Amino acid sequence: MAVYTKHPVAAPLAAPARETTGHLLVRAYSVLCLFCVLAHTAVYDLLGPVGAAIVLAVLTLGALAVWIPAIVTSRPTRFPWRRLPWTALGYGALALVSVLWSRWPGATLLTWALMAAVTVTALMVATILTWQEIVRALSTALKAILGLSLLIELWVALVLRHPILPNFAEPPPGPIDPVSYWVRGNLFNGGRIQGVVGNAHALAMMCLFALIVFAVLYAARVRRRGMLIAWGALAVLLLVKAASATVYLSVVVLLAVAAAALVARAARTPAARRAVYLVAAAVFAAGIKTAVLLRDQVLGLFGKNSDLTGRVEIWRAVWERAITRPVLGNGFSSPWVPWDPAFDGWILNHGITVFHAHDMWLDVFLQLGAVGVALMAVAWLALAWRAWFFAVDRPRWDLDADRPYSALALMPLLLTAALLFEGLAESAPIMLWGWMLLILLSFKMKSVPLIGVGVGERTPVISHGPRARQVP
Repeated sequence: MAVYTKHPVAAPLAAPARETTGHLLVRAYSVLCLFCVLAHTAVYDLLGPVGAAIVLAVLTLGALAVWIPAIVTSRPTRFPWRRLPWTALGYGALALVSVLWSRWPGATLLTWALMAAVTVTALMVATILTWQEIVRALSTALKAILGLSLLIELWVALVLRHPILPNFAEPPPGPIDPVSYWVRGNLFNGGRIQGVVGNAHALAMMCLFALIVFAVLYAARVRRRGMLIAWGALAVLLLVKAASATVYLSVVVLLAVAAAALVARAARTPAARRAVYLVAAAVFAAGIKTAVLLRDQVLGLFGKNSDLTGRVEIWRAVWERAITRPVLGNGFSSPWVPWDPAFDGWILNHGITVFHAHDMWLDVFLQLGAVGVALMAVAWLALAWRAWFFAVDRPRWDLDADRPYSALALMPLLLTAALLFEGLAESAPIMLWGWMLLILLSFKMKSVPLIGVGVGERTPVISHGPRARQVP
């Protein structure tokens, strides 16, 4: 007959730990916030500027309601204030102060409020969610964008059979430039599609982000990997139909970065790691030289000319205005507010006012001068540096140097590389989802440098190793 002893050899049976309902709601709210930032143009095209502003304000207040109690109820030394991305936040502070000398103060205040809202969302997500939850939240938000993009393209192409304007507005009399449409209905006619975000390049970037997230989840051997393959196939299909030359080139860059990171992981000694760096630097230099020498041929493969779809003229006009105030710039505005007199009609593309410089560094120089460029460069350099070693260094907090790598650790590096390459031809990395990812990844990697380990990951392992087991 079995007898219950006072000295059992194993712990009594208990139900597995489960997430609280409150935390599940917070995770769902985080997904909603991520979706609204990543697909902000979709919200704008659906609800208009006033509706989009109301949605953003409500979501920001909700994010504050979640984030502030999490800070207040934690121990005084628990919230990592020193780990905040202070350089990036300093750039945001300079952006606000620039209203004192801004040539467009109304646009400065309006777009700074947008930046502040996105910053709050990024800090809330980084504080509340673990690394695994962040990856899954991004995956869910990106799946929603891909799914809605396919549905709206099918609806416009098969049901409506005509393009639609933002806010479902009635088309004015006379010819309309295709750039003005929200969805053109090109899914089956060979043209470029725009998806629910209303822009072919933005849709291609969402597909690229989705492929990065799906790839690391697949490599991490999560459940239902067959569905990940299906979603990845959809992302590839939409990416090809969006036909963005910048994103096509980004894929080549990301494959090279991923290969370099995996080779660096395999290097077992410092000498081998240095050899990897030397070879990677040589390949990078050779690639840059080849791209410069064969730029016309490379651009021709993607249907571009040496003018880069009008970007050269845009850069020239922006430089002429930026050089007039080279130190502190002309005033913050990311994006440019097209109805402000300073931007309205300044640079036109297909008869529509351009709302950014199509190069993030030139855009920063226009707005906040050399000081802003320095702050932004430090912020992105710090993120890239930390993301590289986050990806290639083996997880370690004690003498054990043989713990396995995490596939999820590659995600920050690949997202950072994609954003930095994007910044050469677009200004997206300094606004909306680009800025959100800068803040989120910087803060999360600084505060929680190990995936699945530490107090920030809600595990019993802290920086100096596992807690001592208590004797019953």
